[in-house]
Formats: sequence, C-alpha cells, structure tokens
Amino acid sequence: MRHTDKIIFSAAAFLSALLLYTAACKRDPVYIGGVDPDPVDTTGGNNGTGGNGGNQNLHPCDPDSVYFNTQILPILTSNCAMSGCHDAQSHKEGIVLDNYANTRNTGKINLTNPAGSKLYKVLNDSDPNDRMPPAPMSALPLDQRALILKWIQQGALNLSCDADCDTVDVRFSTTVMPLIGYNCQGCHSGTSPSGGVALTNYTQVKASASDGTLMGSITHQSGYQPMPYPIGNAKLSDCNIRAVQIWIDQGAPNN
Repeated sequence: MRHTDKIIFSAAAFLSALLLYTAACKRDPVYIGGVDPDPVDTTGGNNGTGGNGGNQNLHPCDPDSVYFNTQILPILTSNCAMSGCHDAQSHKEGIVLDNYANTRNTGKINLTNPAGSKLYKVLNDSDPNDRMPPAPMSALPLDQRALILKWIQQGALNLSCDADCDTVDVRFSTTVMPLIGYNCQGCHSGTSPSGGVALTNYTQVKASASDGTLMGSITHQSGYQPMPYPIGNAKLSDCNIRAVQIWIDQGAPNN
C-alpha cells in the first residue's frame, strides 16, 4: 500500500470512529460564563413580581391592536347591552351586543366599509333618540368611538392577550378613572344615571369610594348593584379590583 493510501485510510477510519462516538455519547450543552442571578425577562412576563400584581404576562398586548374582550366589550355592555336595548332578553332591532359572537352576528358590521357599519354609525347619529346610547345617556366619548372603528378596520377580530394591570403605581387619572370610564360610566353618566349615581369625575367617584358603594359594586357584594352591569357580566379582573382598593386605601387621592 502506498504512503498516500495509508493516509487516506487512516483519515477515513478516524472519521468513522468519531461519528460512532458522537452518536453513542450525547452530552448536555456547555454554557461558557457565569449565571446571571437576576436575568432580564425578555418574554413579556415579569417573573411574578412586576407591575401587574404578580400575574404572569406571557402574552402581552400589542398597543397597535384592538382586543374585543378587554377593550370593546366593556364599552358595549356598559352603554348598549342593557335591559330594554341590546341585551339577550331585549335584543332591540335584533341586535345583541353582550359577547363577541352576538356582536359579530347581529351588529351589522361591514368590513369593506367600516365607517358604514351600523354598530359604528349609530354611535355618531346626530339625533339623540336614534343615537346609541340614546338620550338621556351621553354620547360615547370620541376616543371610545374611534376605538370601535379601529377594531372594525382591523377585521373585527376576537384577539386575546394578557392585559397589563399595574398595582405598583396606582393613580386616579391613569388607573381608576379609565377603568370606570370603560366599565361603568355608560350607566352612571348623563342626566339620569343608574341608581342616581354619576361617576363622571373625581368628586363623584371619590364619594362612591368613601361610602363603600364603589367596592361593593365592583366586587359584586350582596346589597350592591354589580358593576359592570347587567347582572351576569364578569367582574373586573382580580388585579384591577385590587388596584381600586389600593387607591382607596391610599385615601382616594386626586392624583
């Protein structure tokens, strides 16, 4: 055997042995460097100790997307899906707005012309009696109407995510009032607010917090009208209820 042939044979034998060894002996990967005792969470969660009160936020919300259950449904149930209007029992004009399926099936949503959808058009009707919600209730704020239009423009989808809930930096302006605006104000505004209780500004919300009505209602305690209304709607999340309680325990400041 020539010298060159011996080299080729030896190399082939070495590679064969190496492949057999690799297949027979699989080792765990080796990581070079120390272990960070306090790693930065890049998954969207917060290691159970972050601003959402210990709730893992494994599926964070996209700020450019509209989420039906957390953003649109509270507006509809507070302003439209009530007795005599668009709840399942009344189903005025055949329209029921108490969940995603009913809203899509009966809300006459036009994906090719979102602004022409009846759900959106009635929110902007110039006649207070034909507008939704009708007089004496107030018209929806412009930002809520814009949000509903944006939801339709995005395809009126039923997206879901883990909504943030901050129980660290709780403030009236950024925590409490937005919750009430989306979940309660539909019934508790205008010239004839439900139960005679208006919740449109700090003074009114502070009064409801001071007499126990606010917490009694959002926790669905016996003897209080549950919010969000109507009866049967889910309560606010435990984290959001805790945030309101924290604000009250702080003295319900106008911050």
